[in-house]
Amino acid sequence: MRRYLRVVLLCLACGFCSLLYAFSQLAVSLEEGAADAGGKPQAAAASWPAAGGRGAERGAGPGADAGTPDRCKDFTLCYWNPYWMLPSDVCGMNCFWEAAFRYSLKIQPVEKMHLAVVACGERLEETMTMLKSALIFSIKPLQFHIFAEDQLHDSFKARLDSWSFLQTFNYTLYPITFPSENAAEWKKLFKPCASQRLFLPLILKEVDSLLYVDTDILFLRPVDDIWSLLKKFNSTQIAAMAPEHEEPRIGWYNRFARHPYYGKTGVNSGVMLMNMTRMRRKYFKNDMTPVRLQWGEILMPLLKKYKLNITWGDQDLLNIMFFHNPESLFVFPCQWNYRPDHCIYGSNCQEAEEEGIFILHGNRGVYHDDKQPAFRAVYEALRNCSFEDDNVRSLLKPLELQLQKTVHTYCGKIYKIFIKQLTKSVRDLYDRPPKQR
Repeated sequence: MRRYLRVVLLCLACGFCSLLYAFSQLAVSLEEGAADAGGKPQAAAASWPAAGGRGAERGAGPGADAGTPDRCKDFTLCYWNPYWMLPSDVCGMNCFWEAAFRYSLKIQPVEKMHLAVVACGERLEETMTMLKSALIFSIKPLQFHIFAEDQLHDSFKARLDSWSFLQTFNYTLYPITFPSENAAEWKKLFKPCASQRLFLPLILKEVDSLLYVDTDILFLRPVDDIWSLLKKFNSTQIAAMAPEHEEPRIGWYNRFARHPYYGKTGVNSGVMLMNMTRMRRKYFKNDMTPVRLQWGEILMPLLKKYKLNITWGDQDLLNIMFFHNPESLFVFPCQWNYRPDHCIYGSNCQEAEEEGIFILHGNRGVYHDDKQPAFRAVYEALRNCSFEDDNVRSLLKPLELQLQKTVHTYCGKIYKIFIKQLTKSVRDLYDRPPKQR
């Protein structure tokens, strides 16, 4: 009789455990379904409750807002509480079994920063140096969108694949493409391929936000920092650029432009941060029709109206567009787009004097001639730098010695602003845990 009783008890215990397991799986599946309803891709990355207590973190207790979501709904990990007690911050109503001790498994998306560049002609080495400067200091992973002439694709692929050991970036190569009906006009606007940037919101339809830079850009601090400016956009702003000039007396647009331009001195499009979702949705005011036009509709009419009046091609078209829609532009300081104009006639970028240069823009070919040796010294230092720790760490002293040789120029006289932020970036890099470098 005892044998039968033991068999019955064993069956009951197995049935009870199976029932508990079924309820547990049902709870998890319901929670996962609720999480998926948000519509955003997510990656599994656990974030455990802080030492301050789960109740305080989750908003439980008398101080919680009335609109706080039910604290059980985002629990996705369970294990048995050996004391059969329900924690004070877990509500039994939605947890099925009070013996299930649940902790929050927060699922965070892995954010990538999207960086775009357009390279034509003899711009391979310059572009690779720019991409290297972005990778050395940045924290979050980068997605490169590289638009290049077909003959450059193999070279880009070979060079970028040799960096695959970094595991901090992905890249996509694109051909140079313009709308077929007007391709010839767009190709010859200003410089070959330059106007490609105007079509990025229409080509990269799945990309929400993007940082576009010219090939002659060097990052002297993490890309993460300029990327964070997206959070400072107000509800009407769709893009961010720096002023073309700080000093109106040497400004180009306010002295020579034969078309509308943004603000007092215009804006420079060599570094352009974009919320492309907003750009695609916006209807732009313009001086061609009383009807507002979307991004894809306004470009060709603008070119037809102003093509005989513009000098700097796509940058001029952007100035015209934001002249009529000034509320849509976020203007960041000159240190985020520091060019020879900021020091060639004397220093006129106060923010760079105080905090150093954040992004160096060597336009006018100054990386490749002797007209502005301070710019060339920074470019050559980063071009010759490799990703090894010792090489990056030892970058600064030789660079400072080279910059000291440029004091006969106006830009060289203030050479310390070229290494002030770079020094901080190198120090911060080695303050990070090795896995984050």
